[in-house]
Amino acid sequence: MLVYQVERRVFDEEYISSRLLHKKDRTPKTVGQRVADQFRCSSGRAKSVVLSLLPILSWLPSYPVKEYLLGDMVSGLSTGVMQLPQGLAYALLAAVPPVYGLYSSFYPVLLYTFFGTSRHISIGTFAVISLMIGGVAVREAPDSMFPLNGTNVTGFDVDARDARRVQVAVALTTLVGLIQLFLGVLRFGFVAIYLTEPLVRGFTTAAAVHVCVSQLKYFFGVKTKRFSGPLSVVYSLIAVFKDITSTNITTLIVGLVCVVFLYGVKEINERFKKKLPIPIPGEIIVVIVSTGVSYGMSLSENYQVDIVGNIPAGLQPPSVPDFSILPNLVADAVAIAVVGFSMGISLAKIFALKYGYSVDGNQELIALGLCNFVSSFFQTFAITCSMSRSLVQESTGGKTQIAGLLSSLLVLLVIVAIGFVFRPLPQTVLAAIIMVNLLGMFKQVRDIPALWRTSKIELTIWVVAFVASVLLGLDYGLLVAIGFALLTAAECSGIKIFHSNSSIYFANCDLYVNSLKQKVSLQAEKQVDVLSNGQVAEAQAESDSEEARFLQPLCPVHSIILDFTPVNFMDSVGAKVLTFGGSSGILYANIGVGVVLAGCSRTLLSDLRTLQFFNEPVTPDIVFPTIHDAVLHCKQRGGARLSSPAVQ
Repeated sequence: MLVYQVERRVFDEEYISSRLLHKKDRTPKTVGQRVADQFRCSSGRAKSVVLSLLPILSWLPSYPVKEYLLGDMVSGLSTGVMQLPQGLAYALLAAVPPVYGLYSSFYPVLLYTFFGTSRHISIGTFAVISLMIGGVAVREAPDSMFPLNGTNVTGFDVDARDARRVQVAVALTTLVGLIQLFLGVLRFGFVAIYLTEPLVRGFTTAAAVHVCVSQLKYFFGVKTKRFSGPLSVVYSLIAVFKDITSTNITTLIVGLVCVVFLYGVKEINERFKKKLPIPIPGEIIVVIVSTGVSYGMSLSENYQVDIVGNIPAGLQPPSVPDFSILPNLVADAVAIAVVGFSMGISLAKIFALKYGYSVDGNQELIALGLCNFVSSFFQTFAITCSMSRSLVQESTGGKTQIAGLLSSLLVLLVIVAIGFVFRPLPQTVLAAIIMVNLLGMFKQVRDIPALWRTSKIELTIWVVAFVASVLLGLDYGLLVAIGFALLTAAECSGIKIFHSNSSIYFANCDLYVNSLKQKVSLQAEKQVDVLSNGQVAEAQAESDSEEARFLQPLCPVHSIILDFTPVNFMDSVGAKVLTFGGSSGILYANIGVGVVLAGCSRTLLSDLRTLQFFNEPVTPDIVFPTIHDAVLHCKQRGGARLSSPAVQ
């Protein structure tokens, strides 16, 4: 085992600036010069902009045909074979007819080939996003809105309901694309930091619960309404079990056989993945065989098994979405946009790190935004990347997005030529495909014992994200989880390490400071409030013994480290709040608690200097490049009370 030891002094910002960094003398540019530089055009700059917006141009001209083409072809066909059944199945989650899942597996995949920066992820339908869309569609177009004509007729107009839900899903997708485009143009690729890994894993596990429960009615063949909103999981379970006596036995048997077969194929693929040239395409086998059995035995007519039904041949002509319903969809669109991007960029970074290339978070936002916005005019619903398909695309030899392009062409062939073949496909088969694909998400429950041993705070985030999302629904649950994660902090013995996943600016600076006070102690908060109200002078006028009692440490914490690793910017209001300028400035130094900063990026440090943050009594030697340096500094000081009211 290779062991090494590094010895160096504890770095602070003053030492780094004066000894390690050698700044060149530069003449500051005027505002007019900066504006002119931004709008100046040259051939090099134009080329850079074009390559940034169309990443395919950076690798396609030098595409090594002999080395990559065969692998991309095999990968594209394997991924396309998975796209077909998953597109049909996830359309059920989105509460739209199955053919729209095929549309969503073609247009976005084609567009991402040109605009995406990842070479390995597979864009298309995804269970979590589809379920979120379905919840909105059911809320905006419930069954009760479409009664059948006639006084003695029960039921509802299925065709009218489905048409309206398609309008809602398409309009929502348009808005999701616009939001992602807007965030990408404004370089907001960092928004993914607000979704930490425990939060995403807890949220996706809760989404798996929602998805599984929503498919029970198709699996058992019972007729129940679809619920959305808080406690929808509970209501759905109650509705299914109330009607469990009317289970269609044929539907249940077909579903169980498909689940057993698909699970067995997945186990074989996992166990023998090194020996198999390509994974066994269990899903397409199930779809083809069950379609043939359903057609041959007339399951729909003889056994009342629900089938996919009409799949129109050809592509839909482009049409403008219904913009009148957009105001009702804003909050849902923001949640779907952020969740979709977070899942896409996290998987893209994993493959980029493995294969030694880089992905641009801002360009990924633009690419996903274009995929969703442009495709919505062709009747698609929102998409992101799929982990299962991405792993297949990578493991079968895919090197570039040529594999994605070929998979989209395979889907196009089915839409144009042979889509009608899948009309007898039982819906319970699609439910079985969805349920088996959720196994990976359910296995994330194993995170709980691991997090219990490593980080109680991350465990709490996981549990809160899971419970809130299951009970409140995916939209409200996500908001609760993000709000909780933003206020989490990590603690060290005798030292508080305060970590907040947000930048500090006018809208949240008071919340940041108040949350910090609560984490330290309520007594310290009261003491700081007294000091900030100008009563220090009065206290100092009392006897020495009173002053000593008044300023003694109120809690065992002697030092606070503000982890600024996720902080991308700080405005003047945030800077003033941290340097006594606000009504709730950090004055812990007056009561014997030292405060230091750690993990500031060079960009943030430049901004802080511009804001004149480093003026007496705040100096650069309170800033440390890493948390480790800050901890060593605080341990060395041992919580000694400072003689001056400066932030240390």
